[in-house]
Amino acid sequence: MNQGGSVNQGGPVISTSSSPAGGQATTAERLTRHPVIPVIVIEDENDAEARAEALLAGGLDLIEVTLRTAAAAAALGRIIRRFPEMLVGAGTVVTREQAQRCLDLGVSFAVAPGFNPETLRLFARGGVPFIPGVLSPSEIESAYAHGCSLLKFFPAEAAGGPKMLRALAAPYESLGIRFCPTGGVSVDNMKEYLSLPQVFAVGGSWLASKRQIAEKQWPVITQQTREALSRAREVSP
Repeated sequence: MNQGGSVNQGGPVISTSSSPAGGQATTAERLTRHPVIPVIVIEDENDAEARAEALLAGGLDLIEVTLRTAAAAAALGRIIRRFPEMLVGAGTVVTREQAQRCLDLGVSFAVAPGFNPETLRLFARGGVPFIPGVLSPSEIESAYAHGCSLLKFFPAEAAGGPKMLRALAAPYESLGIRFCPTGGVSVDNMKEYLSLPQVFAVGGSWLASKRQIAEKQWPVITQQTREALSRAREVSP
């Protein structure tokens, strides 16, 4: 599978989910232009639009809503309908049923904590970029063999942090495989990850805590988003 469409037995091809014929960036290309992917847990679907607006105000036009709550699918649908300019992705996609629901909703991309070939095939048929989670050379090679060149390194800090990722990614540098470390990443250590050439973005759950969302601290979330992007620019201006 390429990062946006059909199964590819000859190696990974970056997303084809948008046509480049007229110079339009593909979804995967747009993803790699964002140094931070906000990883959001939404308990109340009524918070969905305000949460997305807080990100947009802070300078981010993408969001990953994790499928960890009963409200997640409804929240995804509301954001997709209200903000067509955003890249709206689903995170923690671990079952076939969840994958199909995401396709029905029209998500821009999907992310998983692990690598499941069946889930990958579903998104491939739907033309949606899928970023599987990996934590070992065998998982990296399996994902690459199925056409994935954008991978999630998870759980990043618990697995050894930037030092571990640097060692893990080194043998695959010539293949163009790139990573999004997630899990334990924060505003304090994000630059350590982003300084690695194999890292295209970090996953940031700190951008909006459950408490901040529950208390509707939208200006705080906007400011945290601006701060994260500012720090990212210190690594890649």
